[in-house]
Amino acid sequence: MTEIQKGKYLFGTVKIGERGQIAIPKEARDVFNIKPADNLLLVGDEEKGIAIVKADLMKDLALKLLKNMKNGTDIVNSNKTLKDQN
Repeated sequence: MTEIQKGKYLFGTVKIGERGQIAIPKEARDVFNIKPADNLLLVGDEEKGIAIVKADLMKDLALKLLKNMKNGTDIVNSNKTLKDQN
């Protein structure tokens, strides 16, 4: 494991097995407190690559968004704003 800058790590490479599985290096599991049976969310961007995030972190984010939402149109309106920026 190499800490590239504070809080940013390079854990090395992993090989995809015949069934499409990868092993997350122990150092990465320790840093991010990933335990057996944890749910992970795999997200991807065709230009930027793939990221793995603990599902409970995304759940917390979604709950915060819902709590701060004024009404059902907030998500639609913010989505239109994002599309207009692209």
